Amino acid sequence: MGRVYKHLPLIIVLMMGVFLALLNQTLLNVAIPHLIHEFHVTASTAQWLLTGYMLVNGILIPLTAYLVDRFGTRQLFLASMIFFTAGSLVCGIAPSFSVMLTGRLVQAMGAGILMPLVMVITLYIFPPEARGKGMGIFGLGMIFAPAVGPTLAGWVIENYDWRILFHAMVPLGVIVTIVAFFLLKNTLQKETKPAFDFWGAITSSLGVGLLLYGLSEAGNKEWSDPVVVAALSLGVFFISLFVVLQHRSRNPMLNFDVFKYDMFTLSCIINVIVTVAMFSGMFLLPIYLQNLRGFTAFESGLLLMPGAIIMGIMSPVSGILFDKVGPRPLATAGLLITTITTYEFTHLTLETSYAYILMIYMIRSFGMSLMMMPIMTAGLNQLPSEMNSHGTAMANTTRQIAGSLGISVFTTIFAMRAQYHLGKFSEQANLMDPAYSDHFHAYSGFFAQSLGLPQEHAQGLLTDALYGQASQYASVMGINDAFVWATLFAFVGLVLSFFMRDVRKDNILSRSLAKKRKKLEPIKGEI
Repeated sequence: MGRVYKHLPLIIVLMMGVFLALLNQTLLNVAIPHLIHEFHVTASTAQWLLTGYMLVNGILIPLTAYLVDRFGTRQLFLASMIFFTAGSLVCGIAPSFSVMLTGRLVQAMGAGILMPLVMVITLYIFPPEARGKGMGIFGLGMIFAPAVGPTLAGWVIENYDWRILFHAMVPLGVIVTIVAFFLLKNTLQKETKPAFDFWGAITSSLGVGLLLYGLSEAGNKEWSDPVVVAALSLGVFFISLFVVLQHRSRNPMLNFDVFKYDMFTLSCIINVIVTVAMFSGMFLLPIYLQNLRGFTAFESGLLLMPGAIIMGIMSPVSGILFDKVGPRPLATAGLLITTITTYEFTHLTLETSYAYILMIYMIRSFGMSLMMMPIMTAGLNQLPSEMNSHGTAMANTTRQIAGSLGISVFTTIFAMRAQYHLGKFSEQANLMDPAYSDHFHAYSGFFAQSLGLPQEHAQGLLTDALYGQASQYASVMGINDAFVWATLFAFVGLVLSFFMRDVRKDNILSRSLAKKRKKLEPIKGEI
């Protein structure tokens, strides 16, 4: 543990870097309407500030393993912080949308490298027996930042100028860069200078970029849209080609042999499922609160804040528990809580109290805090040290794709089920039905008499009111149906969690067997 405390200042600096990158990723969601007005662009154009950032992130993450081997952790961390800080400065002073977009893409170049890079450094600093604590501290920034971002942005925009969101990043980024310059050293035990795999980089960038773009557009359009189909098909094709090229390469840019380790593979699968389930709450609850219940973006963000605080506090605690009890108890307990609380969100109505939603979301956040980082750590613990950079790059790439997939899937489920329920309401509102017709004409007559309007005008107003009410109820039912699917995802993760094991015990057993063999070798020689 002396080694860990020795690196404590460095760990804090690394966590701050991750926190800034992830905080910045979520801040802009709330500011988009203001940027549309500021730069006189359409909503679809402004959306590229989010889409472009996501694409650059997704493209760079698979390349991280190569970049770490080629440039070392110190140079790469400093470069990523410089890119991030410079991009923040450009965004803060941007006089036009094109300059703003350029700044966002430069930011993304730094942020895309940071998360897998800091995970590699964390895995080096913390030995396997204390790695849960290290990943828990790392998770403090990774989990807390995305949840606090919308609330902070809402408060800043309501009281100050949106540019402060970027101006504040610049001095913080400079501080982290300067401190890292003096504290951070290359942590790799053996540095290599691998040759640049041109075709690997091209196929990886095209594959991940097109897949993420297709998933993003599927959330805005329909899955059958030609652009979506083409992007997803080409994305899958280039990723498949990338896998083949890497499998044949002697020095792969991203080593897919990490999937030969069973616990790493299982942890990736569970992490994908958990990420998809997590994004259901982060995406559906703001729609429910703001669009259907009339709460402001700030009030909606405030509801998510206590859950974020719980996850932030519990992330290091769950890491300490991981070091003591291993991954399975935490994973099963966390996924059980997540499954039950997600199911509770399948009963939302237009009268569900704010306090009830807050309580369920806090309990759900507690469940997720127990298992998110422990599951990832359990998988990475099985990898040999020389494959850490490849493992973290792979885990973060799958997580990035899972996040986009989750938003697209739940957007589609919500939209389709809301339309289905609205169709059912429309079938019931049939004037050919004598009972409904009598009620409709009675109410429209009452409207006409009360408001002093002609009968036809009153019928039109009543029809609009009934349609609006039906749309609200249909939307709530659509959100409930989407949460049913989120519950199923969480339940599948719960079942898989029972198959997790503590690979540290495997290492202890293998070392014990090796010692016994050494003791037996002299005896065999005498015989």
